[in-house]
Amino acid sequence: MTLESWNDGEARSAIIEFVERTVRDVPENERLAVFDNDGTLWVERPAYVQELFLKERLAKRPELMEHGLVQAVLALDADRTPEEFTGDVETWFAGAKHPRFDVPFAQLTYQPMLELLEYVRANGFHVFVVTGGGVEFVRAVGEALYGVAPNDVIGSAVQVSFERRDGRAVLVRQPAILGSPNEGAPKAVNIQTHIGRRPILAVGNSAGDREMLEYVHAGDRPSLCVVIDHDDEEREYAYDSVAVTNPDAEPILTTAEHFGWTVVSMQRDWSRVFA
Repeated sequence: MTLESWNDGEARSAIIEFVERTVRDVPENERLAVFDNDGTLWVERPAYVQELFLKERLAKRPELMEHGLVQAVLALDADRTPEEFTGDVETWFAGAKHPRFDVPFAQLTYQPMLELLEYVRANGFHVFVVTGGGVEFVRAVGEALYGVAPNDVIGSAVQVSFERRDGRAVLVRQPAILGSPNEGAPKAVNIQTHIGRRPILAVGNSAGDREMLEYVHAGDRPSLCVVIDHDDEEREYAYDSVAVTNPDAEPILTTAEHFGWTVVSMQRDWSRVFA
């Protein structure tokens, strides 16, 4: 059965009809799909997973907080290689548990979304994760969780520099952001920079995903834009997703109604939430 954890309804039908149409009408090399991560592929409450990772480590380095949270976060892994950072993410992720559900975070990916990833891939789509979170953080776990290779993750990044250490070429993290955080308009810009072609399927959950969804919607090919509505307090959380970099942005559900995008209700459309 296709999309087993999806209840019959408008959202499931819209996805299947779109995919079947693209298989008929869109060349496979143009079947590109972009998915937000936090709140779209895995849980983002009571805080982003990466935020919990950083706060736990910052608690062991209180001296870094003298210059504020942002600078402390940047300083935490400065002068370290991406490989060293990745190792720390993998170690933390293997043992950390969610504060409410008390299970490893790997069990808090959304089962219906994993099925959607599998379904679109089976129909010739190339999947990218486009996240506002740290790109190296998501790359460290994205392949194991979602089957998305590190080079198919687009996200916020820190600056790195080239060095030679003990005669070996390495890249070293710097205490500075590279460009702008990957939320809002930068998501669309970085899709072009990284992929070089407009996707035809986009899935998000917050106002920070609007520009990505709108960019996909405006293409010449058939397109589908999907918004995940967190309306299930019992099985997950119930809240309105906002843009971190622009908390006063129009609510994404209002935007979705304006453009006619497909809204997925966790409560009504998913028979099961977590993997």
